Amino acid sequence: MADRRPLPEELCDLAEAIASGSIRSEDAVRAAIARAQANADLNAVVAIEAERALEVARACDRERAAGNLRGPLHGVPLAHKDMFYRAGELTEAGSRIWQGLRPDETSPLIARLEAAGAITIGRLHMAEFALGPTGHNAHLGRCRNPWNEEAISGGSSSGSGAAVAARIVPAALGSDTGGSVRLPAAFCGVAGLKPTNGLLPDYAMMPLSHTCDTAGPLATSSRALALLMNALTLNGRDYGAQIGRGLEGLRIGLPTRFFNEDLHPEVAEAYAAASSLFAELGAQVVDVAIPDHAPYTRLAGTIALCEGARYHARHLAEQPQDLGEQVRNRLLDGAATTPAAYSAALDQREAAREAMLAGPFVHVDLLLTPATRMRVPLASEVEVTAGAAMQAMIGDLSALTRVVSVLGFPALVTPMGFDSRGLPLGLQLIGAPHSEARLIQAGNAYEAATGWLTRTPGLTVTA
Repeated sequence: MADRRPLPEELCDLAEAIASGSIRSEDAVRAAIARAQANADLNAVVAIEAERALEVARACDRERAAGNLRGPLHGVPLAHKDMFYRAGELTEAGSRIWQGLRPDETSPLIARLEAAGAITIGRLHMAEFALGPTGHNAHLGRCRNPWNEEAISGGSSSGSGAAVAARIVPAALGSDTGGSVRLPAAFCGVAGLKPTNGLLPDYAMMPLSHTCDTAGPLATSSRALALLMNALTLNGRDYGAQIGRGLEGLRIGLPTRFFNEDLHPEVAEAYAAASSLFAELGAQVVDVAIPDHAPYTRLAGTIALCEGARYHARHLAEQPQDLGEQVRNRLLDGAATTPAAYSAALDQREAAREAMLAGPFVHVDLLLTPATRMRVPLASEVEVTAGAAMQAMIGDLSALTRVVSVLGFPALVTPMGFDSRGLPLGLQLIGAPHSEARLIQAGNAYEAATGWLTRTPGLTVTA
């Protein structure tokens, strides 16, 4: 298919070009809309808000011409997972139950991005109620991977990963309860950040697991993630302050168990190459012992599904037929968790956090792991909706991400190459709480040295 890209694709470059006046915001918005329409078969975009987005873009262009910029994202088109409330606008969370829902309030995260100048052009595909790691949705259909439409996009922020990979938009918000930012980033070949739990406000966004949920950005680079985090946090910290400082003195640990077990050979090869490259870039790369993480995967499932079942108790009781089969079965599993089992899981999580902070993070600054043990699965390989097969599939996909979520630690995913089929492989950097700037520093250095993020799938654009 023909491919024509007249505008900068990387978020920071696009923002700089609009701010300088070398391109118009209206042109950037039109290009994003055209690319979404030309690649509708990806099923990444639920709805495009073209008329309003173009109106805002023209206002941004007038303001820039008058010497005024709204902020560092002035005039940049973005789109977000369809779970962040905007007052009076549809928010449907990939579900039948929420169809037609128009909240009365706006997510602070959306408000902060728009205050920084970003223009919301639409809503993105997601797993129903954020319950699913593959990109399947019983009501919306499957979100496809831009590198190969037979492959999964990852989930539950499926549309966010696919839309950024396809360069429909240079960045998008997702959410991460067990890997829902990082899996789409890994499988679609973009950068994604799961922040420390509690760092970003979760008000006015669809809840799933109140102790595991966090919003997080997906973007065209770690540098772009820094720009987004500056806008999203409003805490005065510059998350890009350490970019370009080099990695000398940074201690990176390679876990000696769990994260290095049962890796697909191509994942293992790419992981070994990434580990060597970080050492070449000046980091001190060492093996590090970690507690056994296998129990953490069970904790993650117990806590997240129990909390999700409590939130959806009324839906399970009154509208079970309106839930997709896999989502309904997962919530029923969560509803079967006893209060004693849930309380014990919370206690075990606290002990696990303390063990990590008193153990590996005393000796290293970051952990380096693959994002997944497997290559990107094909959709036909993960179409199970119930029973032990479903649990095993979800557990295998999210094994290396959900353990981080249950601990509440931050983690960054970025490409570590491509497999023999031409599909992305994902690298994960994990830090102690509030180490986002360090994660971004390391991610940026690796991206600059490899250039993996400069590769994009060949897709049609008509703008």
